[in-house]
Amino acid sequence: MSWFRRRKRAGALDKLSGASWRCATCGDDHRGMFDLGAFAPDHWGETEEREPNSALRLEGDFLSEDFCVIGGENFFIRCVFEIPVHGLADKFGYGCWSTLSKENFQRYVDQFDAGDYGGDGPWFGWFSNRLRGFEDTLNQACWVYPQLDRQRPTLVLEDPDHELSLAQEHGIAPERVLELYSAYGHGPNA
Repeated sequence: MSWFRRRKRAGALDKLSGASWRCATCGDDHRGMFDLGAFAPDHWGETEEREPNSALRLEGDFLSEDFCVIGGENFFIRCVFEIPVHGLADKFGYGCWSTLSKENFQRYVDQFDAGDYGGDGPWFGWFSNRLRGFEDTLNQACWVYPQLDRQRPTLVLEDPDHELSLAQEHGIAPERVLELYSAYGHGPNA
């Protein structure tokens, strides 16, 4: 009988359920599943500096953690695109951006602090980021669902046959989540 046990390598489901794992790129230890996020809409070509939400202006260019205005004509809000993961209760999320009409953008901003949209939405928008690991998502028609209690709105693509829509409807395997992390430079060491 061996006094030493071989340590079992954590599988994808174990890693996403809370086991610690080392990132192959940054070397940091990650624990469990985490969301990925885009800094700004892909249309944003400016610096990577954000202003406070309270400084929001509808003319010119503006970027905060939750709002973006480009040229006083294009209005964006930060949302989350949620994907179920097989075997897990929590969903994997992409923090991403969607356009809104000026009217719906203003409606969203007006209720932002209260977080109560009184049955508003869904609102039509255009998905405003390319997500690595999926067919092109930029400028895909989508629906924006405002959430209560200052939670970020959720997105659903209008095209039910798009690869990302299918992932949202049917879920993805834990191994696929690790592949997506790798596409963004946060995959586990082999």
